Amino acid sequence: MAKVNFTAARINGHSCPAGKSQAFIWDSAATGLGVRATSAGARTYIWQGKVNGATIRVSIGAPKDWGIDAARDEARRLKRLADSGKDPREEAAEQRAAHEARRLEARRKDATVREAWGDYLDAHRSKWSERHYTDHINIAQAGGAEKKRGKGLTVAGPLAPLMQFRLSALDAERVASWLHDEAQIRPTNAEQAYRKLRAFIRWCDERPDYRGLVPDGAYTARSVREAVPSPKAKADCLQREQLETWFAAVRQIGNPVIATYLQGLLLTGARREELAGLRWDDVDFRWRSLHLADKVEAETGRVIPLTPYLASQLRELKRLNDTPPNVRTIARMKSEGKEWKPSEWVFSSPRAADGKLAEPRIAHSQAQMAAGLPHVSLHGLRRSFGTLAEWVECPVGVVAQIQGHKPSALAEKHYRRRPLDLLRMWHDKIEAWMLEQADIEFKSDEEAPKLQAVAGGA
Repeated sequence: MAKVNFTAARINGHSCPAGKSQAFIWDSAATGLGVRATSAGARTYIWQGKVNGATIRVSIGAPKDWGIDAARDEARRLKRLADSGKDPREEAAEQRAAHEARRLEARRKDATVREAWGDYLDAHRSKWSERHYTDHINIAQAGGAEKKRGKGLTVAGPLAPLMQFRLSALDAERVASWLHDEAQIRPTNAEQAYRKLRAFIRWCDERPDYRGLVPDGAYTARSVREAVPSPKAKADCLQREQLETWFAAVRQIGNPVIATYLQGLLLTGARREELAGLRWDDVDFRWRSLHLADKVEAETGRVIPLTPYLASQLRELKRLNDTPPNVRTIARMKSEGKEWKPSEWVFSSPRAADGKLAEPRIAHSQAQMAAGLPHVSLHGLRRSFGTLAEWVECPVGVVAQIQGHKPSALAEKHYRRRPLDLLRMWHDKIEAWMLEQADIEFKSDEEAPKLQAVAGGA
């Protein structure tokens, strides 16, 4: 190939002839240095040589960015690499990889708790229940947003103060200080947040993206463990002598959906979200069973007995649910492009975004206050079921299986699988005893008290 001494004029005047895709001129001063011109009008310095007998070509850069002397120096460097048996292309790839590794490591070290927390939630979303996932979002939320229900702004979650820091700054001193501050305001939430933070840090240590960033002892140091507030066992629970007053107050709630839901919480010992998420497809009146979504058995859920009194209340809700509204309401819905159909939810609420009961606490609190009862939370009703069941000497394992608790003993875990009919025998006894204490006469579905529909729904 012919060589010429590169000058600015020769390089700028070099072009690709018509009918060709590219054309080259070669420098006489630096071995292998050339300028390639393409049919599109682009010009590029290139170096061409041999490595281990194979011809290779490497791009250097555009003449507007590289001077002639700089291009010659680069060509000579590439020639020396080739003469030593090294492929310049491999060297360039190694340099790019090293640069990318340094960039990723710098980015990894700058990762904040908030970024890693988002990845943590994404990695577990398919494994967690919706309520558990929402709890993790709320516990780290910044706060200050408009409340979806009620007035005012949301409050920052217990983990919010840590979200701004880098993972590498999450040392024992910072965690202990954070725990001390939170324990002064909301000790129970602080203890729960610590447990979630501990699980999060363990997850980070198992992930290549975040491994080794959180300092050792961030949650195991003595200063941290001493700062964790001791959880106080809640004691809100209905007493035997309060059942009559409680049932009377709850049964007087004007909304039959809420009234039945609250009684269902006490009579089944279910978690509030488990019962609220009950669909009519989950209710089997023939074989008297309820299929609940379960916190422990998240994939399969659990099946519990449907006791006679609760079944009568659900049948009445089913009747109300399947009864079409009046002609005027149907006409109005049609004019709005809507079509009426029965709700899929047992405890439905036309006002709720997802169609099911969302906030029964207000009605429950008002009923208790009017009856002069001490406050019992919705979870307290679940606690009441487990406590009151002892009055009929029901086996602890039966109560645990109905409520969906993890087995607490080896025999319970591996050797006890009670069938539904055995659970039903004890569950019926528990319900019958509660109704007796509440002075509610109940013998059959036909004799059960009827619910009255209320305009507007739950």
